[in-house]
Amino acid sequence: MNFEGDNMMDVKRKNRSAALRTLHEMGAMSRKRLAEHMKLTPAAITKIVSEMIEDGIVREGTVLSHGGAGRREILVEINEQAGCTLGIFIHLRQAILSAVRLDGSVLFSETLALEERAPAEKTVKHLCTRLMTLVHKQGLKNEEILGVGVAVRGTTTLDAQSVRNSHGALDTEYYPLRERVEHYTHLPTVMANNVRALFAAQLFLSRDTDLPSQFFLRCEYGIGASMTINNEVWRGCSAQCAEIGHIPVIKRGGKPCSCGKSGCLETIAAPGAIREEALAICSPEKTPLLYQRLEGRDVEELTLEDVLEAAAQGDAAIASIVEHAVTALGQALKSVIYLVDPKKIVLYGRLFENNYYLAKLFSEMQEGVDAGHMVMIEKSRYNLALDECAAPLLAVRAFFNRGGMPA
Repeated sequence: MNFEGDNMMDVKRKNRSAALRTLHEMGAMSRKRLAEHMKLTPAAITKIVSEMIEDGIVREGTVLSHGGAGRREILVEINEQAGCTLGIFIHLRQAILSAVRLDGSVLFSETLALEERAPAEKTVKHLCTRLMTLVHKQGLKNEEILGVGVAVRGTTTLDAQSVRNSHGALDTEYYPLRERVEHYTHLPTVMANNVRALFAAQLFLSRDTDLPSQFFLRCEYGIGASMTINNEVWRGCSAQCAEIGHIPVIKRGGKPCSCGKSGCLETIAAPGAIREEALAICSPEKTPLLYQRLEGRDVEELTLEDVLEAAAQGDAAIASIVEHAVTALGQALKSVIYLVDPKKIVLYGRLFENNYYLAKLFSEMQEGVDAGHMVMIEKSRYNLALDECAAPLLAVRAFFNRGGMPA
């Protein structure tokens, strides 16, 4: 085994990165407190902070008065106006282009429709061109832009360079998405799977540093998840960790899944699957309350909200479909609890905005889990709001990780 040391530039980058991440997570603090937290000498912190102030990344803020003689302490904080990052979030049939400041505040966001299995190269070129047009419309200067983050549906390669399988979003596999975005924007680019990007945004905005292990579940087009171990997002040996939606739950006769298999969890428990099951049996005789909710609309206009409301009102057949979906998802999450033992499970997606569904899921999660394995389960405090900031926040995190230094 080869062991490598750190050169002075690596040490400088790591110290600056640690300082930025500390200021982000804990807020403004004095040089003295920052030195104590990072276990560095006051002289080392003074040099680090002075360099970052000169670079414009951090700034001095409030002066603390101790009410007596002696040197006053000046708080230092991240200068959120020091720059911005751009983002491209590729969903199934749509993409979100956005930009954020260093504190995650959104500068702009635009949603574009995409065709299913969109031609990869043509689509990426169009998205990058439109993104840079939005940048110029906002009056942002080139020197303000620190990088681009790309979030994409599906699975990525272990090196986070290519999308292996976008499950219908793009028309090709093993597409070098990171390199192509960098080519068209001429900006340093980082890439992640869509759910990991959403979870990273959740962690960035919530600053939940006291919860070393969390499990993030997204239930939207499909079902995806991500998790942390010791405050680090765990990707797994093949960058497919926590692909909970593709656990096979039906051995024979299951519905085809977007991943290419059949009988996966998301073919039963995803919002689209619940709607399809209800649509297949919708009639005045079998589902009277659901049918009444159509109010003259075509049956194809049936929404997930219609389905959940009919179930809540007591439409037996529809309630059975929802119950089946909740049970399948709950069983999968209970397996996570016993296998991973997370401190918290965070739920993200439009399903969790429905009180009837959420109560059903919470009730299911209370069955079969002993007191020693009880975890916090909650809807994300940023539910449905992370999609527009998740991709550019990948680039903010990358900027912090390199200590605010050029890529």
